[in-house]
Amino acid sequence: MEKEWYVVNTYSGHENKVKEKLEMRASSMGMEDYIFRVVVPEETVVETLKDGSEKEKKVKMFPGYILVEMIMTDEAWFIVRNTPGVTGFIGSSGKGAKPFPLTKDEVDKILGSMNMSRIDIESELKVDDSVKVTAGAFANMFGKVKSIDMQKQMIEVALDLFGQETMVEVGFDEIEKV
Repeated sequence: MEKEWYVVNTYSGHENKVKEKLEMRASSMGMEDYIFRVVVPEETVVETLKDGSEKEKKVKMFPGYILVEMIMTDEAWFIVRNTPGVTGFIGSSGKGAKPFPLTKDEVDKILGSMNMSRIDIESELKVDDSVKVTAGAFANMFGKVKSIDMQKQMIEVALDLFGQETMVEVGFDEIEKV
């Protein structure tokens, strides 16, 4: 089984509390190898005030929903479902049926709008790892990571072009680990 992203329904306005409780439960029950990341999808919106000044404000992209990266085992599914504030999974028909995960494109779109990546770059990717470029002019090509720039959200990858090693820069959301 591999880890995938799932949408979990929560009480609206309780997304951050549920995220915190779920992370604590996963840690206290030793499930860090099955429940990885919990994300409350948010975006920054510029709001114009009455006096004409502008203020940045974080708003929830999907009120009442969080994303959970996990390996769908019976135990992990039970822990998430029974976390206080969780009302269920999206993509489950109920009656004990496990939910369907989000597609890679859906996850990339949501996390990309938050400047995040499906791959947890800091813990999962390091120099000399093999990756596949998934977008842009070099899509479907394989290479090795040469450097990771966390501030620019870019990775320098060495690709084999016509028998010669060529360095290209790609965004975090344009690669997947092989």
